[in-house]
Amino acid sequence: MRPQIDGEWWQIAANPDLGKYNSPDQQPVDFAVWQAADGTWQLWSCIRHTACGEKTRLFYRWQAGSLTQSLWDPVGIAMEAEPDLAETSGGLQAPDVIEHQGTYLMFYGDWSRICLATSRDGKLFTRTRNQKGQPDLFSGPFTNTRDPMVLKIGHTFRCYYTGHRESGNPKAAVFCRTSDDLLHWSEPVTVAAGGAPARESKWHGGDCECPFVVELSGLYYLFRNQRYGLDNLNIQYCSPDPLYFGVDDDSLCVGTLPVAAPEIIHHDGQHYIAALLPTLDGIRMAKLSWLPS
Repeated sequence: MRPQIDGEWWQIAANPDLGKYNSPDQQPVDFAVWQAADGTWQLWSCIRHTACGEKTRLFYRWQAGSLTQSLWDPVGIAMEAEPDLAETSGGLQAPDVIEHQGTYLMFYGDWSRICLATSRDGKLFTRTRNQKGQPDLFSGPFTNTRDPMVLKIGHTFRCYYTGHRESGNPKAAVFCRTSDDLLHWSEPVTVAAGGAPARESKWHGGDCECPFVVELSGLYYLFRNQRYGLDNLNIQYCSPDPLYFGVDDDSLCVGTLPVAAPEIIHHDGQHYIAALLPTLDGIRMAKLSWLPS
């Protein structure tokens, strides 16, 4: 199958008021959407180019009573980096949230590591602490480890994420690590890299950003981001193997969409897609359908 936008978009978030961190250049970028324990819908976005510090990024939160509500209610700054926990100042990137056995798990990047925070209500999150007293789960093998997305298949958590490097081939890749307990993670597997997206990328890390994987009728669909902005582009691959979507191989490609950093939400039998506004000053949503490839 291939995904298709089904109907008109509606805007769910605008560029937020960050108070002392406001900047004329700020942009809502990678984000997560989920339903909290009280039934409300939550949206957390990484806001970049703010005045918050070194890497300029923090998490901002919106809330809505309905998934189809326009312009969700702004709540405020939800999380900032904690340098005392070895997080890079202003380095928070790309949250992803799943619910598991009554606990909400938030995976996020701190510029160099994938980290974990948890919540009972799906609104207020607390960083977990490992043996070092820090929230990180793993990092590497490339630099700027970021953009986690977690899919639970059976008893196994699969964390898809990306990273890039200045030299070597490929310069960027989508990796996956697996875990049965959220504590011990496998070595990384390269599940996608190279191919046409790498050849057409505007910068060396851009062709593997914001990976998102959807399971549908026993097949797995990777949404692989290539471009933000007015010429936004996302490429989709379909595979029976959740650990392989093509390395220097586009034979599993099933389609493209003019979107950036998409999240796919399934609710009441309907798929929805949320993505960045092409102007990079908000977030939009539409229904998503699936057609024969």
